[in-house]
Amino acid sequence: MANIELKNIEKSFGNNKVINNFNIKINDGEFIVLVGPSGCGKSTLLRMISGLESVDKGEIHLDNKIINNLIPSKRGIAMVFQSYALYPHMNVYENMSFGLKTEKLEKNEIDKKVKDAAKTLQIEDLLERKPRQLSGGQRQRVAIGRAITRNPKLFLFDEPLSNLDAALRSEMRVEISKLHKQLNTNMIYVTHDQIEAMTLADKIVILNNGNVEQVGTPDEIYNNPSNIFVAEFIGVPKMNILRNGIESLLKNLNLKPETYLGIRPEHIHTNGNGEVKLDVKVDLIENLGFEKIIYATYKGQELRIKTSDNISQNLKQISFSKNKIFLFDNNKKRYRI
Repeated sequence: MANIELKNIEKSFGNNKVINNFNIKINDGEFIVLVGPSGCGKSTLLRMISGLESVDKGEIHLDNKIINNLIPSKRGIAMVFQSYALYPHMNVYENMSFGLKTEKLEKNEIDKKVKDAAKTLQIEDLLERKPRQLSGGQRQRVAIGRAITRNPKLFLFDEPLSNLDAALRSEMRVEISKLHKQLNTNMIYVTHDQIEAMTLADKIVILNNGNVEQVGTPDEIYNNPSNIFVAEFIGVPKMNILRNGIESLLKNLNLKPETYLGIRPEHIHTNGNGEVKLDVKVDLIENLGFEKIIYATYKGQELRIKTSDNISQNLKQISFSKNKIFLFDNNKKRYRI
């Protein structure tokens, strides 16, 4: 385990500032997920930590030492990429042992590290295969295994599952989570997928245009979003944000008038339960089997509703509870009810 702290980190490419005064302290053994839309700076942050990208301003501390000027191989950090980055002419064993050979470790030590990592990842029977003989999930396991053999202080994952299909992504999320608990090593994971963020993270850092929008546990982010960007980014389907026709609703609930009202799709009822009632027009119903996603309209605004109720296109009214409402001011910041 290691103590990691990033202080006042800034990075620009030409006139484009991609990271603006980024600060975070990561505790021993924490799994941190950097999440945000494409271009928000999350992969750039990872590359600066690893040493693949220079830091314009600020300090990166690892075990209370500034590592800004250390070359990547001297940082005690292992990085797993989206592209796997395996050598096609080498078999799995050779790929996993390559870095150890360059460090001139003893043959017996290399063999033990590779086989221990293969056992941890359940790829012992793949050691003689070439990358072209492996599935996407198997290749990603090999890439992770190669990182494990180095016994790093810190693991960095740069969107490692984005090349996999939905079923494999789900499977690999579980495997990475198990691996973290088994190794008890710090991990920083970059993704644009908020489901990965919610299911993997001890702590989530939400980035937008190089700025930190919010830092917190998955429950804190979901239950107490600091602004509309976070509220809409976390949750599937995303939170409904209403602006038209909310004044009378808030007045009837004895709530202070605000510019925006938010309600999550899963908190909307189709059976009349809830003191806030809205007349709606149903536009589309997606039947997912165990649940349905309803797309409806309220005063010209789209509403998304997630329910397991049996409903039809004839649904005319929905409702929700006062204690599930989120209010946001004119600056789109959260107002505490």
